[in-house]
Amino acid sequence: MPGTTEQRIMDAAVRLFASKGYDATSVQEVVAAAEVTKGALYHYFRSKDDLLFEIYRLLITAQSADMDRIIGLGLPAAETVREILSSLVVSTAERVDETAVFVREMPRLGEDRMADFRAERRRYHETFLAVVEKGQADGDFSSAVPADTVVRIALGVVNQLPMWYRPDGPKSPAVLAGEIADFVLAGLR
Repeated sequence: MPGTTEQRIMDAAVRLFASKGYDATSVQEVVAAAEVTKGALYHYFRSKDDLLFEIYRLLITAQSADMDRIIGLGLPAAETVREILSSLVVSTAERVDETAVFVREMPRLGEDRMADFRAERRRYHETFLAVVEKGQADGDFSSAVPADTVVRIALGVVNQLPMWYRPDGPKSPAVLAGEIADFVLAGLR
């Protein structure tokens, strides 16, 4: 999709929704920023709501696919947790505007789409939770903190990245990913 009309529309919408907010951004502003016609936008997206949902769908689909790939490697629990968190932090930091839109504008989704989104988010949470629970059951991790608390804290930290992470800041996504993974794994030991 890079360089395509659809991608230009998505990129413009992400920038505008992240900086101005979904409600404050008009379809005309998206069209102007993407340098396309309204007809082109409506060729790919039936509405501004469809555009918002597509931002969510692309982000969560990519992050879920990364997690599934990592789990498929069959690594030990600590390495699996490290890889899942690292992948999630890097993808979140590299797509910080999309994540900001995702976190801030989620309530704008209609009920059907919100149900789809919640189902995918729940699947991600439960899959990650199963990795931590198995590590605790196998004795690889301490059980001092319940697995669901560990996962909620870890995912909460990642969800807050758009609030403070800056791509032009002193830490690269990879360095930040390592630090966050180290922090979570230290709590599991």
